[in-house]
Amino acid sequence: MTVAVRVRRAFGTHWYAWTMVAPVVLVIGVIIGYPLARGVFLSLTDANEANVERNIGVNHIPATYKFTGLDNYKAVLSDGVFWDRLGWTVVWTVACVGLTFLLGLTLATMLNRKLRGRTFYRLALILPWAIPAFISVFTWRMLYNEKSGILNKLLAGGGIDAVPWLNDPTWAKISVVAVNVWLGVPFMLVALLGGLTSIPAELYEAAEMDGANAWQRFRHITVPGLRAVSSTVILLSTIWTFNMFPVIFLLTRGGPGDATEILVTYAYRLSFVDSPRNFSESAAWGVLILILLSAVAVVYRRALRKQGEVW
Repeated sequence: MTVAVRVRRAFGTHWYAWTMVAPVVLVIGVIIGYPLARGVFLSLTDANEANVERNIGVNHIPATYKFTGLDNYKAVLSDGVFWDRLGWTVVWTVACVGLTFLLGLTLATMLNRKLRGRTFYRLALILPWAIPAFISVFTWRMLYNEKSGILNKLLAGGGIDAVPWLNDPTWAKISVVAVNVWLGVPFMLVALLGGLTSIPAELYEAAEMDGANAWQRFRHITVPGLRAVSSTVILLSTIWTFNMFPVIFLLTRGGPGDATEILVTYAYRLSFVDSPRNFSESAAWGVLILILLSAVAVVYRRALRKQGEVW
C-alpha cells in the first residue's frame, strides 16, 4: 500500500478530526514553522546588519548577503567559545533539573500526607509559579544586591562579610541556579503531587502490613508509581532549563564577564547586543541548540521505551 493511499484512507476515516486540528496546525505553522525555516536559511548565509534588507528614511536598501553553506556551523563548532558555553549550559541544566526534581519530590511526598494547613502550604509553594518570571528575577536581583540586599544584611547581622552574589563567577553561578530552582519547584511539585495521588493507598497499606519500612515503601511503590510522570517532567524541565533565557539575562546578563552565559543568551548577544550584529551566526547557534535538544529527546525516549514507558 502506497503512502498516498494510506494518507487518503486515514483522511477519509478521520476527516472530522483532521478538520478540527487544521486551524491549530496552520497557526503553529505560521508562528513556529516560518521563523524556524527562516532561521535555518539565515544560518546558511553571511547575513549581518550591514547586508540585510533595511529602510533608512525613504531609502530602501536591498539585501546583499550571500549563501555560504555550512561555513557558519564550521566556524561555530571550531570555536572554543561554543564548547565553553555548552559545558556550562550542561552543568546548569543538570544542576537545576536535579535539584528541582529532588525538592519537588520531597515536598510532594510531605504534602501528600494528612497534616494541618496542607492547603495553605500547597498554595504557598505554588505561589512562585503564579508570579511572572521577570518580576521574580528582579526581586531576587534586589535580594542579591551586594550593598543593600536583604541577604547580605542578614549575613552582616550574624557577623559575616557581604557575599558578592552577582559579582563573583562562582557565586553568580550558584545564584542563578538557586533562582531557577525556586522558579521550577512549583511545577515539579504539582506534577509529582498529582502522580502521588494516583497511586492506590491500598498498596502502601499492604506493604506496611507485610513489614516494609518507609524507605522500602518509597523505593518499591512510590518510585515505580511516579515513573511515567517523572519521565515527562524531567524531559520538559530539561528543555525549559536548557533555554532558560530570562533568569540568566535579567539576573546577570551572562556575567560577571561570561561566567553564567549559556548557549541561548550568547546567541541573543550575537544578534541583538554585539556590534556588528551577526544574524547568520546567531541563527547557526539557534539551529545547533535545536539539534542538541532534539537529540536529547530522542535518546531519552528510546531509554524510556527500553524500560517499557512508551509515549
